[in-house]
Amino acid sequence: MTPLQFEQLYERDWEELQQLLAQMRGRRYGKEQLQIHGDRVAFLYRRACEHLALARARFYPAYLVERLEQMTSDAHQAIYQHSELGIGRLRRLFMRDFPRAVRDHAGFVWIAAALFAIPTIVLGLLVYFRPELVLSVVDANNVAGYEQMYSNAAEQLGRPRGAQTDWGMFGFYIRHNVGIAFQCYAAGLFAGVGSIFFIAFNGALAGAIGGYLTERGLASTFFSFVVTHSAFELTAIVLSGAAGLRLGYSLLAPGRRTRVQSLVNAARESVVIVYGVAAMLLIAAAIEAFWSSATWIPLPMKYSVAAVCWIAVLSYLTLQGRRAD
Repeated sequence: MTPLQFEQLYERDWEELQQLLAQMRGRRYGKEQLQIHGDRVAFLYRRACEHLALARARFYPAYLVERLEQMTSDAHQAIYQHSELGIGRLRRLFMRDFPRAVRDHAGFVWIAAALFAIPTIVLGLLVYFRPELVLSVVDANNVAGYEQMYSNAAEQLGRPRGAQTDWGMFGFYIRHNVGIAFQCYAAGLFAGVGSIFFIAFNGALAGAIGGYLTERGLASTFFSFVVTHSAFELTAIVLSGAAGLRLGYSLLAPGRRTRVQSLVNAARESVVIVYGVAAMLLIAAAIEAFWSSATWIPLPMKYSVAAVCWIAVLSYLTLQGRRAD
């Protein structure tokens, strides 16, 4: 089907949707009238989304894709702006939009996961068998600091507590983790190369530290500290990197759009992932400050809770919102 035939076939539906949207913006309906118009708009909105997906898959002209994008965006706002403000909108974001966006970008997620996991494993093994290689990633002062942080005699695991309370460390971890995630995402503007670097570097750093501390006999304290909050933190870093790769890909392969148009579209799609990443980092910071650092919690309990967290995160990202799909 040519673009012209496609446009002529569905033009009536698009015109009707645009007319209904204009009426909904310009008038105040009673509850019954609003329900009737809302149902029709929702039906046409779903069809327009299908048409948009077809237009993108068939590489139809940019003007046609942009028209459908604008139409579906307007319809989305008309449907949800009154019924889903505040808590309702957040609920829809986390119950449907975020996990669906992750699955929609599965290719970038898998690439980001590999970019993180491979350096982690390689550096972990290299440093375990040759501990001096840790100095190629961090300096000697930091190495000594890590040994102190995860010493069996430490009162609190993790970073030295310049802050006197768990709440102070909670704020520190938020700032630190958000900074890493922002680097992985925003660096995607450099044609994706920046995201690749930061994902791989953070993986190499984690692997080098883990390998070194394991060789030094501190595996139990180190892994018991990181295993729970890493379900949220490491996953969030991978997802932010995947979103950055999406930005980079839009610049390298804009298709029939200009690079600016392609970048804007990629940012609109990937920002949903960024919202979810922010929530995951908030959870990770809370666990890291109040749970992971505690030395009084038995190791079996820590590992049991960690297993639950990992299963919950992976199940959420792969299963949540599939009914809406």
